[in-house]
Amino acid sequence: MYQIDQSFVMNYSFPVCFDRDTLAPESTVLTDIVSRAGVGPHRVLPVIDKNVLEAHPDLVERLQFYADVHNEVIELIEPPLIVRGGEISKSDPVEVDEFYQRTQTQNIDRHSFALVIGGGAVVDAIGYAAATAHRGIRLIRMPTTVLAQNDAGIGVKNAINYRGRKNYLGTFAAPFAVINDFDFLNTLPPRDRVSGIAEAIKVALIRDGEFFTWLHKNRSALADFSQQETEYMITRCAELHLNHIRSSGDPFEQGSARPLDFGHWCAHRLEEISASELRHGEAVAIGIALDSIYSFLKGMIELPTLNRIRETLEGVGFNLTHRALESLDIHKALEDFREHLGGKLCITLLTQAGAAIEVNEIDHKAMETCRQHLLEGVWPH
Repeated sequence: MYQIDQSFVMNYSFPVCFDRDTLAPESTVLTDIVSRAGVGPHRVLPVIDKNVLEAHPDLVERLQFYADVHNEVIELIEPPLIVRGGEISKSDPVEVDEFYQRTQTQNIDRHSFALVIGGGAVVDAIGYAAATAHRGIRLIRMPTTVLAQNDAGIGVKNAINYRGRKNYLGTFAAPFAVINDFDFLNTLPPRDRVSGIAEAIKVALIRDGEFFTWLHKNRSALADFSQQETEYMITRCAELHLNHIRSSGDPFEQGSARPLDFGHWCAHRLEEISASELRHGEAVAIGIALDSIYSFLKGMIELPTLNRIRETLEGVGFNLTHRALESLDIHKALEDFREHLGGKLCITLLTQAGAAIEVNEIDHKAMETCRQHLLEGVWPH
């Protein structure tokens, strides 16, 4: 027997920028990023979420003018690819296929850029398309929602749905850069503004007790979408997510533990049951509530902590019951999550605000009790 043991290390590095008015002609954030690829001009295909374009009808014109001003760096590929926003962009293969077609008809190669401007679902879908076309086209993400700026758009995962299964097809592929332009948040509907706060509550509960205390204290300001509090919430949430990816020792999730998926085992299933009527963040908020009640019933957290979790979730505007809970098959949802993770079931539960543990078994009867608490709107007391 002859064996060669292959081993190599690759360093991944990409900036996550927080900005305003990125496409103003005098701004150099985007050009500085593109210039990291070497001497230009560099070909850039814009992919724009239709919902964002409707809220910012001058976006294409501004992007074209910006490219004209900085033509020594950016060669804009026209026309932009306009894609449907929301979960349909991940569930219907049209958007991904259109991206593939454009790479062929306009000779977009691995030295070109895709600039995706949109919500989390569009960023996810086009990220998957960019990662798989030519085995990887440089991707610059410009997320436009709270959830995309503090979670979905800043990491190394991309995915689309398949046969009703959330994120069944996907890749681990680091973006070239991320630009969080806060100005895009000004036109978000209130429901989408609130939805993204769930990921901040999630990461605070498992990683940073002081941040959770801040979220609890500022829940009314966040519900009112106060600019200062909202921007701090997004920035701190992004920092905690990025720190986990960088320091966990498992950035591409080869193991079974997924602490950043706290509350997600049922959230994904609730999205599927509701046919995406539930926003991702809304489903995560319900999942956080469910697993927090379970943590309390199992003696892991005390009642005051559970009460603060409820006050925070409801205080920022989440409704913690939904008819999809009635159809939730707890056993199947846990098994689907185990299969998605690979290996053993691994569920994150709280030990206090800011700390968590991983467990490999769930008491289905106790979890059923948790579901009834949410459906009836009567928490343990």
